[in-house]
Formats: sequence, C-alpha cells, structure tokens
Amino acid sequence: MTETAICVGTFTAVKTLWEVRIHKINEELQKEKEFRQRLLLVWEERAALAKLKEKVIHEDGRAILRIEEEEWKTLPSCLLKLIHLQEWQLHRTSLQKIPQFVGRFRNLVVLDLSRNSIESVPKEIGQLTSLQELLLSYNRIKSVPKEISNCVSLERLELAVNRSISDLPPQLSDLKKLSHIDLCMNQFTTIPSALLNMPNLEWLDMGGNKLQELPDAIDRMEHLHTLWLQRNEINSLPETIGNMKNLSTLVLSNNKLKDIPACMKDMTNLRFVNFRDNPLELEVTLPPCENTEEEEQQEMFGIEFMHMYIQESLKKTG
Repeated sequence: MTETAICVGTFTAVKTLWEVRIHKINEELQKEKEFRQRLLLVWEERAALAKLKEKVIHEDGRAILRIEEEEWKTLPSCLLKLIHLQEWQLHRTSLQKIPQFVGRFRNLVVLDLSRNSIESVPKEIGQLTSLQELLLSYNRIKSVPKEISNCVSLERLELAVNRSISDLPPQLSDLKKLSHIDLCMNQFTTIPSALLNMPNLEWLDMGGNKLQELPDAIDRMEHLHTLWLQRNEINSLPETIGNMKNLSTLVLSNNKLKDIPACMKDMTNLRFVNFRDNPLELEVTLPPCENTEEEEQQEMFGIEFMHMYIQESLKKTG
C-alpha cells in the first residue's frame, strides 16, 4: 500500500513538472511569435513609408503627396512621418476611409481625394484650419459633418457625384471665404439654408439633383455669379430671382419649367442662360441671322430667346 502511494506521488510530481515546463515553452513560443509579428509590422511600415516618400513631389513650393490608380484602401499611420505635406492628391486608389489622424496635418492646403470609395468624413477634418480646398467628388459619402465649418480658410468644396448627400449642416454658413461649391448629382430636394446664408458664395453647381423649386430667399446669395441647375425637376422660378444682380451664368436645361418670369429681363449682368429641354408653354422662334457667324453665336434657348420669350409672354398677358 505504501509503495503504491509513493508511485502515485512520484507520477503526480513528474506530471506537474512537465506541465510547468510545457507552459514555459508555450510562453516562450508565444513571445517569439509576437516578436516576429512586431518585427514584420516594423518592416511593413518602413516599406510603406519608403513607398509613400517616392510619391511626394514638389510643385510651386509645396510638398504634395500624389498617388494615381494604385491600391491604397487605407492609409498607414506611418504617413504621419510626412507631417509637413501641404497637399494630398489621391485619385482612383480605392481608398475607403479618411484616417482620423488627418487632423494632425495642420499644413494641408489642398485635400483632394476624388474618385475613391470613401463613405464618411471624420470630424477631425475640422482641425485643418489652413485648408483651402476640400475635393471629395466621386465617392460614396452620405452626409457632411458640421466640423467642416471649423475649416476657416476653406475656399472650395466639391462633393459632386456622391449620389446620397441630401443636406448640409447649417454651420457651414460660417465659412466666410468659401466661394465655390459643387454638389451636382446627389439627392438634394431643396437648396440648403447653409448656402443661402453663405456670405461670399460665388459659384454653385446643384445639377442632377431632385430640386422641384427654388426658395424665395434665393436672392440672399447676392454674390453668386454662376448657378448650375441642369437636370432637376424645377417647375417654376421665384420672382426674387430677378434681384440677383451679380448673376452672369444660369443653366436651367432639362427641368420642368413652363414659363420664364418677366422679372428676369432686369437681370442686366446675365450673359449666359440655358432653358433648353423644358416644357415651356410658348413657342418662340428667334429671327433669322444675317450671316453664318451670327448664327453660330446665337444660343438657342439662350439670352436672346429669354428676352423674346418674356416679350411674347407680356404681350399675351397684356
């Protein structure tokens, strides 16, 4: 009985010893695996940084990261080693996400990430107080963060062909330098109040949306000189459009307009208009031109057409 107890005790002690040894070996193997993984990450980061450095060029005194038609679905954190960059130009890279660390690039003047697969804009973008151009057209963005209103130097904002954006945060009206906005081919059903209250907006494209009418307060955009509204569902124009004295280009082709308001005859700065492909009620034919050169310059459904249409319309109502 005693010998049996001794054998069992010895076996248990040996088993425990081997279990301790195996545990230590497994710990060492895990540490070695983790070390190799860290080493691999370091080498991958160095390789990525070297590749990024090859894409940096200098133009007009600016350091520019330019990548075209290469696969960069994400941007590595090692990009922070190039914190001096003043422009990012990444096109057709399949980029899916703007990294949150973008806010640390305080020298950025231009952020051009057009023609990618970006679905959202991080709020950290508002930390870019030197940013003058934010170009995000041809992506998959669904909404615009209010933090963009903190980009106090912003002059140009392009969000065309994202196909899902339907509104802008009202805070964007705080951008006093913003003069150029492209919102074409999205889902806007009305002109956002942010645009109406924007103090220095000069150029606006909202073509290819779902606008059915223009707000009466449209004349609050008093500095606007170019307005593109083609391919919408606009069925009438407000009388207040006649107050837009600085407007020189107005494109309204492919809408549902049945009439041209008489107030537009007083828009003396208007140089180019286009009413083509609207179901206008009056049929107006421009007088024949005296020579071929005049005929080439004559815009069908343009300025001359507009004035003649208004003239005929006033005759009819008079």
